[in-house]
Formats: sequence, C-alpha cells, structure tokens
Amino acid sequence: MLPTMRIYSRGILKRNLCNLLFNFTSQEKNVLALNVRSITNTNSVYALPPNSVMYVFDREAKLRQKECAAKAHDVKLYDYLKDEVGYRLADRIFDIKRTFKRALDLGCGRGHVSKHILSESVEELIMADMSPTALSHAEVTEGIKVKRKVVDEEELSFESDSFDLIISCLSLHWVNDLPGCFNHIIRCLKNDGVFMAAIFGGDTLYELRGSLQLAELERNGGVSPHISPFADVRDIGSLMNRAGFTMLTIDTDEIVIGYPSMFELIWDLKGMGESNAARNRTLHLKRDSLLAASVIYQELYGKTKEDGSTYVPATFQIINMLGWKPDPSQPKPLKRGTGEVSLKNLYKLDKIIKETKTVKLDDEEK
Repeated sequence: MLPTMRIYSRGILKRNLCNLLFNFTSQEKNVLALNVRSITNTNSVYALPPNSVMYVFDREAKLRQKECAAKAHDVKLYDYLKDEVGYRLADRIFDIKRTFKRALDLGCGRGHVSKHILSESVEELIMADMSPTALSHAEVTEGIKVKRKVVDEEELSFESDSFDLIISCLSLHWVNDLPGCFNHIIRCLKNDGVFMAAIFGGDTLYELRGSLQLAELERNGGVSPHISPFADVRDIGSLMNRAGFTMLTIDTDEIVIGYPSMFELIWDLKGMGESNAARNRTLHLKRDSLLAASVIYQELYGKTKEDGSTYVPATFQIINMLGWKPDPSQPKPLKRGTGEVSLKNLYKLDKIIKETKTVKLDDEEK
C-alpha cells in the first residue's frame, strides 16, 4: 500500500496540508489525485422516486448570473467552451438525413448551437432562454426563419406535438425537475421527433471541487458545497426511458482546458454564467481557504509545458443524449428467441457467413 493512503487519517488532516503536499513524490500525488476524484464525485440528484422533485438550484440566482454574464462587454471571450459543445451538437444534427420543419433550441444562450445549424437541416427555429439579454444576442445562420421567446426551462408552455426537433446545449443541468422537463419535451415533440441535448456530467470540475474540499477540511475542519451537483450518466438513460423516449443514444466526452491558475478558471466560470447556484451554497469563501485550494490544485494536478511554464487542467465531462418520440414507423426490436445465430458462436462468424446459402431470384420474383 502506498504511503499516501495515510493522509485520510484525522491526525494528518489537522496539519498544514499544503506543506505536507510539498513532501510528496510525484507518484504519491498522482495516487492522491485519483482518490480525490473518486471521493468527491457528486452523487446524482435526479435518482428520485417518480413525481418527486428536489429543489437543488436557485433559479433566480442562476438568472442573475446569466444576465450579468450576457451584459459583460467581453462576453465573447468566455464562449469558447459552449461554442465547442454547440458545434459538436450541431454536427450530430447533420448526421440525421432529414430536414426539420420546426425546431426548438431550449436554453439557447447566445446561440451556441444555432450559429452552426444550416438551413438545409432546419427551416424554422424557435430560440428560447430564460435570459432576455443572452436571447437578444443569440446568433443564427442566415436562411433560417427565427423566433425568439423568453422561456424558463422548467416551465415549457409550448403546444403539444409542435416540434420536429428539440435541442439543448449546456442548459438543462440547472433544472431542478429534470424528469418533469423530459416529460414536457416529449409532449412538445411530434411523433418520430428527435430530442438532442448536452449537459455537464458528474466528473465536471472534479479537480476544483476536490481542491476546495481539501483546503476547507484542513483550514475549517469541514466542507461546504462550492461546485453545483451534476447528473450522473447512468441516471440520464433511466430518466429518458421513463419519460417515454425510444432508441436512446447516450455517450460522454471529456474536454480538458488548461488555465494559468485556479483563479483564472473561477473567473472564466463567472464569465460563462456557470457559477455555483446551489440553494445551500455559501456566499463567501475565506481568503486563506482560496489560497490553500490554489496551492493544492497546483500540487495535485499542475502540468508543465515544454517552455517551462505551468498550468492547471480543468475537466468538463459532457453527457450527450439523443432520444426519439415513439412512432409506428420506427424499427421495433425482435422478440426473444427469434434470433438465428447465438452470441456464443460469434467467434465462428466468418464460417457462418460462408455457409449461408444464397438464392437466385428470377426476374418475376424481384
């Protein structure tokens, strides 16, 4: 067992953790970093019984954050992450070979997805966001008919069966009633309509979360929630299936961005409008705890470039989801026992294909 495991004893944690880290070898720091990621990963707040709602987020505070970020004169400097995720989401729309007559961009922000959508894919786009300022600045591709509407993602007032496509980019992770939101979305979709979205997953900013928790534990003897909880990828599929979506596709991406220090990361999160909005959040963090967290962040996760300069990585886990509203025209799974080839014979697949008989049809039978 590596000696780093001893740091979880109460006596060691009461010492100055920052000084203790300086004496660790690089191998010990790597082991500690891996353990911090596992123990600080947020548990999903969505694994609740049906019809239960846990009000985790302060929606009014989130609206103020988004409005403040959208009104900043340098707001474009902080669009890099959402623009990248929006581009990837738009690319998934292109993979569906059809033209959607009416689409909804839910939580559109400054048009992170809409600016990449082509008129060949969408004819009419309804852009909806809770922030009027962000909505007014949202960009869109020429040739698409656009309507803008201020909408809270938790209260969708659109008519049933009114959209062929609903998309959402990095917005739904702030929704308290995510199961209810999925129910509203599938209600608004037409039969055989598509829902595509991207949200932050549970491993997002695990480096920052772990550093803040270790610093507060060492300085104050306890921890406070400074990073909002995120959904777990395992629960998203269950929630979408419960809402009635079919042919689900769920996968994850990890985007790692380097920052000069922890403070630049926190500043950029504020510029994105992605600051903590949990109801039980503490409004202030002591200066010595912040400085300690910065040192811990650098010691545990800091990287060195070829030119000798250092940076700290920040991980953003993106959960991508896609689901269809049921329709009789969609392919149906076969009944159990109808398969002609057993999975245990997959290793003989080449032989099975060669032994398969082919029948030549006459012109009248074609």
